[in-house]
Amino acid sequence: MRIFSGIQPTGRKHLGNYVGAIRQYVAGQERAVEAGGDAIFCIVDLHATTVQYDPAELRERLYDTTALLLAAGLDPARCVLFRQSDVQEHAELCWLLCSVTAHGDLNRMHQFKDKSAQQRELVSAGLFLYPTLMAADVLAYRATEVPVGDDQRQHVELMRDIALRFNARFAAEREPVLVVPEHRIPEVGARIMDLQEPTRKMSTSSSSIEGTLYVLEEPAALVKKFKRAVTDSDNEIRFDRAAKPGVSNLLELLAVARGTTIADAQASMADARGYGDLKLATAEAVDGLLAPVRERYAELRPDEAAIEEALGAGAEKARAIASGVLADVREVMGVGPRR
Repeated sequence: MRIFSGIQPTGRKHLGNYVGAIRQYVAGQERAVEAGGDAIFCIVDLHATTVQYDPAELRERLYDTTALLLAAGLDPARCVLFRQSDVQEHAELCWLLCSVTAHGDLNRMHQFKDKSAQQRELVSAGLFLYPTLMAADVLAYRATEVPVGDDQRQHVELMRDIALRFNARFAAEREPVLVVPEHRIPEVGARIMDLQEPTRKMSTSSSSIEGTLYVLEEPAALVKKFKRAVTDSDNEIRFDRAAKPGVSNLLELLAVARGTTIADAQASMADARGYGDLKLATAEAVDGLLAPVRERYAELRPDEAAIEEALGAGAEKARAIASGVLADVREVMGVGPRR
């Protein structure tokens, strides 16, 4: 087993990031250790440069994100945690994989369409090639599993296609050079929705502030947002994503925070007096889930030297793996001197 996933250092991390990615990372770390495998996690600062950004803020957010991952339970002694730009094999492999990445596939990526529509001055070539770099991130480690949220399903399918196409073209008469990974998407909480627009996914860039629950949200602010969450007028607590999106989102959040099924969450509200009770119960459960992370983050974030030390040690471990894979890719592609 070899697990790989990356997370952007931009924006304040919200509950959707925590459930869809960060919490999966911690669980993946433990599964990999138990199986005698590897868990590799990367803060993808190169990806963050594909849209307009502030360089000084990027560095600060990278430290924020690293501290948050450590606070959530990632342990550099039990996993590989590093900064993407510290391992140059990612960028070179991205370029080499462009030779087997179809323009039409990239043009169909939902994220490219959404983000390019938001750019007022420049839609960068980097934004277009973002999925190829994401593929390089994973394929450089011959990862077998990629824990992601549901919104990244299309990107994982593309990286699978890239790996298959590469092996068919350059390694048809030998053992495959690249491993075709599988995605791992949580059964509950794969798509956390905006509290104010429950038909729209909670997002770092496009959600409303009032509808977004941040991982480091103070308890009072969190409760206030839940009290204002959009529901409906019939006051019936049941899960029905199409007919009752707001109530369904609250029930799913309650299930996620408690670690139960949605059916159990709904059953627990059988004696509720109305949506107010549901909102309060969900707020309390979510705060209980996030409180330990907030407290640990406050301890870790000030020590940037320790964060850099952890990232540097992780980069050395990552390069030890990625350099061998890149060497194999260069060899079968006829790039560079013979080995």
